[in-house]
Amino acid sequence: MAGHSKFKNIMHRKGAQDKKRAKLFSRLIREITVASKIGGEDPDSNPRLRTAINNALSSNMSKENIKKAIKKNNSSSESDQISEIIYEGFGPCGVAIIIESLTDNKNRSASEIRSTFSKYNGNLGISGCVKHHFNKIGTISYPREIESFDSFFDFSASLNVKDIYENDDSYEVITDPEFFHDVIANLEKKYSIPKFSSIEWRPESSIDVNDEEDAKKLVTLLEKLEDLDDVQNVVSNFNISDELMDKLI
Repeated sequence: MAGHSKFKNIMHRKGAQDKKRAKLFSRLIREITVASKIGGEDPDSNPRLRTAINNALSSNMSKENIKKAIKKNNSSSESDQISEIIYEGFGPCGVAIIIESLTDNKNRSASEIRSTFSKYNGNLGISGCVKHHFNKIGTISYPREIESFDSFFDFSASLNVKDIYENDDSYEVITDPEFFHDVIANLEKKYSIPKFSSIEWRPESSIDVNDEEDAKKLVTLLEKLEDLDDVQNVVSNFNISDELMDKLI
């Protein structure tokens, strides 16, 4: 029986990993599709598409699936076109939340996000209600193995970057959005394509969530929003201690 239980646990973990991978691929495909719609199918003249393709390749997506994603939005009917929409709202303790979505059905997307906020102790707000709590930045990540941090730092510092960080398994370069694609192009020439790169929202300050029940409600809300098919990214400005987070896992 113990062996059977262990097998079930392994299969459960594999199922969760497969689901996570499928969600990642779905998001990468949508980003490629929208980028090609906005800026054309040539990655050499479309920096956003080039970044989306690089992220897909770094995540081991096949070139064939990438080609299909590029063609998708340009060969579909008007009703199938994918649109970018940003939603803003609040979670428990007044935590600010930004949701970036790519959808082919605005009504469905809005309804699902509104319903999720209502069901899981949050409130969907109006446009602009929380953006002032965040800054938009470009982030570019490389594995530590590419070079010593000192050498990586010296080269990156010669570009238009804001910060350079050394993490446990990666180097992270922070840029202003307007310099993001130029910095990537220069880094690629020296180091090849990044491990991952994106333009994203980062909170200016955080709200401490110290109550276990509030923390549980907040984490559940964020997870449910992340699980929605149309959602690309969910960003919030909460801070939960490691000790409290361990209790929630």
